[in-house]
Amino acid sequence: MHDVLDARDLVPDEAEELQVSGYPVGDLLEVARDAAAAGNIELLGTIEARLGELRPGPDWPYDEPQDEQVLRALCAAAPRTGFDAAALPDQIRGAWLGRAVANTLGKPIEGLTRAEVEVYLRAAGHWPLRGYLPLLDPLPDGVAGLHPSAPIATAGRFEEVPRDDDIDWTILGMLALERHGREFTTDQLAALWLDRMPFTQTYTAERAAYRNLLAGFTPPATATHRNPYREWIGALIRVDVYGYVHPGNPGAAAALAITDARLSHVGNGMYGAMWAAALISAAFAAASARDALERSLVVVPAGSRLAEALSRMLQLHKQGATYVDALDTIDRELGHYSWVHTINNAAQIAAGLLWGEDFLSAVGIAIEGGRDTDSNAATVGSVFGALHGSTAIPESLLITEPVHVRSAVRDFDRITIDELTARTLRLVEKE
Repeated sequence: MHDVLDARDLVPDEAEELQVSGYPVGDLLEVARDAAAAGNIELLGTIEARLGELRPGPDWPYDEPQDEQVLRALCAAAPRTGFDAAALPDQIRGAWLGRAVANTLGKPIEGLTRAEVEVYLRAAGHWPLRGYLPLLDPLPDGVAGLHPSAPIATAGRFEEVPRDDDIDWTILGMLALERHGREFTTDQLAALWLDRMPFTQTYTAERAAYRNLLAGFTPPATATHRNPYREWIGALIRVDVYGYVHPGNPGAAAALAITDARLSHVGNGMYGAMWAAALISAAFAAASARDALERSLVVVPAGSRLAEALSRMLQLHKQGATYVDALDTIDRELGHYSWVHTINNAAQIAAGLLWGEDFLSAVGIAIEGGRDTDSNAATVGSVFGALHGSTAIPESLLITEPVHVRSAVRDFDRITIDELTARTLRLVEKE
C-alpha cells in the first residue's frame, strides 16, 4: 500500500479525474494503471506530462465556472431566512452531536461498495440500520475487509467519539473563526493547518495541498498543483461550522466555504463545499430537509454536474420514487466517479435527507449507498441535528454524558460536544 501522493496513485487518479471531466484521455488511463501496477515510475512521469497538455473536449455540455467572483456573486444573491433564536442553542448542539454520532455509525465500513454494505449490515442484523455496527469476525462472504478504524469504531469498543477527519476539520474551522473572525483569509487557514493538523491525519486533496504548502506554493495553486483529488469530497466535509455560525444565511456560509475550499479544491469540489455550508445554514431556518436542500441549491452553479445530480434527487423525490430508486440512479448515472468524489456522495447525502423519516433512517440511507459512508453520514447527521435539535438523536447512541470527542487537532483532543456548542454559540453572538 503506497501513499496517495505516490506517482502510482497520483498519475492514474489524475487521468481518471480528467476523463470524468470531459478531457480526451483516450488510452492514457489504462496505460497509467498498467504502469502503476508494474512500478514503472519513469513511464508514469511521461504520462503525467501528456495529461498536463490535454484540454477539455469541444462537446463538453457543462458550464462549471472557476472564477471566484462568479461564485461569490451566487453567494451574495442567496436569500436569508429568519430563524428561532430561542431554539438555536439546542439546534447547534444537535448539529455537532448529529455529526459526531453519524460519522461513527458509518466509520467502520467506509469505502465499501453498496453491495458490500448490504451484505455486512444484513449479517450484523442492521438492515435497516439500528445503531453502532458490531465488529464481525469472521467477515461475511462478499466483504473483503473493513476500514482500518473498525476495531475502535464498532459497538462496545469506544467510550468517546472516535477521532476522524470529518470532525477534525469542523473543529479547525471553528478555531479559524475564533482566531481571525469571519474575514479570515485562506493564508490564515493554511497556517492553522500547518500548526494544528498532523500531516499524517490528512488525506487525498488535503494531503496534496499540505505538501504544496510545504513546497512553497500559495493558494489557489495549492489546490491545483499535482492534486488529482481537487474535485473529491474533502472540502465538503470541512465546512459545517460556517453553516452553524450563519443560521438562515446560506450565502454567507457558502462564501466562507469558498475561502476554505480554495486551499485544496476547485470546480465541483469547491461547489460541494459551498453547497454543504449553505445546506446546514438553511437547515436552521427550514421547515423540512427538502426545504433546506432547495434553498442550498441556489449557491451551486446551475450548469454544473453537481447541480444536475442534486436536482435529480429532488426530482425523483417529487415524483414519488423510493430511496432504493434514488440509490440505483446514483449507481447508474454517477457510478463512474471515484468512491470519494463530491458529486456521487453529495447525491447520497441528499437522498438520505429526502427519504429519511428519522435520524437513523436518514443516516442509514446515506450509509446503504456505500462509498464514503462516514462522511456522508456525518453531513446528514449535522443537517438533521440542525433541523430538529439534539433530541432527534436517539439516546441509545449517546456513549457517555457529557459526550467527549477524540481529535487530532492540537489542544482539542477529548473536547466535549457541550464545549463545542458553547464556543460556536459565542461566535454566533458576535454577529
